[in-house]
Amino acid sequence: MSALNIKKGATSHSAYELRDPHAVVIETHTLAVLVDNESGVLARVIGLFAGRGYNIESLTVAEVDHEGHRSRITVVTSGTPQVIVQIKAQLERLVPVHEVHDLTVEGRAVQRELALFKVTGTGEHRVEALRLADIFRASVVDSTLESFVFEITGTAEKIDAFADLMRPLGLAEMARTGVAALSRGA
Repeated sequence: MSALNIKKGATSHSAYELRDPHAVVIETHTLAVLVDNESGVLARVIGLFAGRGYNIESLTVAEVDHEGHRSRITVVTSGTPQVIVQIKAQLERLVPVHEVHDLTVEGRAVQRELALFKVTGTGEHRVEALRLADIFRASVVDSTLESFVFEITGTAEKIDAFADLMRPLGLAEMARTGVAALSRGA
């Protein structure tokens, strides 16, 4: 059974929106987790997700404090609002975890991903690949007579769009880093 919602101030047929009140809302959140940089910590964090069936859409890990031996794990995950709350609570209880920040709810954040694309082809496809790379501000980091390797940085959506355009031009291989994110402001 659907509920009928009338949008305030709307005057045309587009003012009506059908919505299922029983539909499950799935949200995507970016979590920044500050942990001790020691053996087994990543396995424990991943084990938390795997053991409870939580999805990881993107995962990046790097040491951010050499002297303090701390690393930052950036996880993009999805689930119902209740599942997201559970994930954060369970992460905070892990012993090597110092901080958990939900960048999605704490305010605006900058999120970027790096990707490498190997595109093979000759003639017009080669010229078109270079033209699109220029539009997307992708850099050529390797070139042979038969292929290019492009490097591109941006949002996941930008990288997905670039991949979609390169497929018909000879996209042979792709490598992505996963999302790196920081909150904006002070």
